[in-house]
Amino acid sequence: MDKIFLILQREYVSRVKKKSFLLTTFLTPLLIGALYAGSIYLAVSDSDTKVISVIDESGMFENSLEDRSGIEFDFIDDDVDEARSEVEDGKFYALLYIPQIDIYNPQGINVYAMNTPSIEVLSDINRALERTVRDEKLREMGISPTALDSAYTDINVKGINLAGTEEKESNAGIASIAGVVCGMLIYIFMIVYGAQVMRGVMQEKTSKIVEILVSSVKPFQLMMGKILGIAAVGLTQFIMWIGLTMVLISLAGPLLGVDTQAMADQAIADQAGAAGTAAQQNEVVEAINEVVNNLNLPLLISSFLFYFLSGYLFYAALFAMVGSAVDSEADSQQFMMPIMLPIIASIMFLGVVIRDPNSTMAFWLSIIPFSSPIIMMVRIPFGVPGWQLALSMFLMVGGFLATTWIAGRVYRIGILMHGTKVNYKVLAKWFMMKG
Repeated sequence: MDKIFLILQREYVSRVKKKSFLLTTFLTPLLIGALYAGSIYLAVSDSDTKVISVIDESGMFENSLEDRSGIEFDFIDDDVDEARSEVEDGKFYALLYIPQIDIYNPQGINVYAMNTPSIEVLSDINRALERTVRDEKLREMGISPTALDSAYTDINVKGINLAGTEEKESNAGIASIAGVVCGMLIYIFMIVYGAQVMRGVMQEKTSKIVEILVSSVKPFQLMMGKILGIAAVGLTQFIMWIGLTMVLISLAGPLLGVDTQAMADQAIADQAGAAGTAAQQNEVVEAINEVVNNLNLPLLISSFLFYFLSGYLFYAALFAMVGSAVDSEADSQQFMMPIMLPIIASIMFLGVVIRDPNSTMAFWLSIIPFSSPIIMMVRIPFGVPGWQLALSMFLMVGGFLATTWIAGRVYRIGILMHGTKVNYKVLAKWFMMKG
């Protein structure tokens, strides 16, 4: 155990001192912070009110097109050609031309602009026009639009999770986002740092350093020390990324002179409904807070850490086995596909699992160690029976021990082999060798 720790320490210290580690550790949060700051800057710089001139020959829409956030309607009596010239001169952002129309077949309504109007602007105009035409039709039918609107009732059906000792409100959208984010982080970690294990083994093998190391330690100890050392490097980098990213994002708004909290409040208010009241907006905020609070964060975080590490260890042993068997990355491609396929398949099945997280397929994918690190993390926010989670974790530990044992038997032979043409038959031969 002492030798494994010494190799772990060597692997960790040698990697965290590299310039590449320091650059990626500090530049990645800076890049994320810069992207976040850029999005804030663009949102602020693009917040100018767009004035749209309106020529309404039908006379139906003057009282229905109301100004809204970022859009102001200016009804004019000018000639269409003259108004189009004003748009070309930059006096107006666009011209909305409404001719005499048949409310049962409205045709000929156009928006003239120097650039293609955004989807948001066109959607706002379409909704306002459609609402006015609908109200006019209702009046012709002898139906009061106000009475019809009052007949509509908003119903908010809440999902209640009965699993556990207490009933908890559940939200499929929040659960989906939390599960997918956790699953994708595990996916990235397994791919990036698993490949680092493979490259590290190949570098030591080709540089003949390993021949010196195995004179003092067993090949299995060398493999485990390398796997655990790179895992420690990955965790260190991951934690630093989270901390630095949070700091930079929190500083992005003040550095740009923007009140990000005010922007968030305004976004919530906009989503609560342009015609909504302050009470309705508060209900939306309270609902969001309630949903977030009802996520079982201790279970989510502890499960994430378990699958984060166990998934990496499970696949890192296989990556180390491949690295010990080949002399170059080109030679490793034939062995990489069987390892990568379950990881890629897990991502491909995310949509199926989210649609029905309690299906038979979702159950088996979350139990099998090859896919459980990603799939189980997607299922956990929806609520997973305790026995299924325990079984998945038990098999995950067993899978890690099994892949480590298999990889160790190949590693002990392959790490000392040079110039050998390796295929699956050779790997099987190395695995069966005794001594």
